[in-house]
Amino acid sequence: MRYEAITWERLARILAGHVDEATPGDGGDWLKVGIDGPPAAPTGETAERIAEALRLRGRSVLVVGTGGFLRPASLRYEYGKQDPDAYYSGWFDTGALWREVFGPLEAGGSGRVLPDLWDPVTDRATRSPYVELPPGGVLVMHGPFLLGHWFPFDVTVHLRLSPGALARRTEEPWTLPAFARYEDEVGPSDVADVVVRADDPRHPAWTGLPG
Repeated sequence: MRYEAITWERLARILAGHVDEATPGDGGDWLKVGIDGPPAAPTGETAERIAEALRLRGRSVLVVGTGGFLRPASLRYEYGKQDPDAYYSGWFDTGALWREVFGPLEAGGSGRVLPDLWDPVTDRATRSPYVELPPGGVLVMHGPFLLGHWFPFDVTVHLRLSPGALARRTEEPWTLPAFARYEDEVGPSDVADVVVRADDPRHPAWTGLPG
């Protein structure tokens, strides 16, 4: 896999242009973009940069982080607070993401999206109001393990860290086996439309747009 040096700002502009010219794969009115990567990678910042570049093009954009869709602590910690398998397959409420985010953006959907559901600090529902994403709007979702659930993304970007960089920059090393499992079972660098190498956050490199 060949990588070419790029800045985060230029990456966002190019990806926004690519998304702006894309067509929803489900025939509906909303495009869906996934920015996948571990917490040690700047997925949230990348999502916000792309969103801002899309807004400059006149598109309505909603940024959603999967960190707002964690399951309650009683379920996340059922097998202990540092179980990598539970982190990989049981921490994020994928059912709620389908129901509250992707479902309303299907063809013929309402466009009423819940931007977050659960506050992990208080371990209570956020009670955030629904957000109306108008037809022609773009959902930009960011978080880890996005590519293993058949989420209906039209464009996917994987922020890749080498095993060494991931180990150095991960604040909770007990999660590392979960990312090794993700590599083995999903192969995010192989299935994403765009891969960005982010070992050095000051000097990203990317594979370019899909051919």
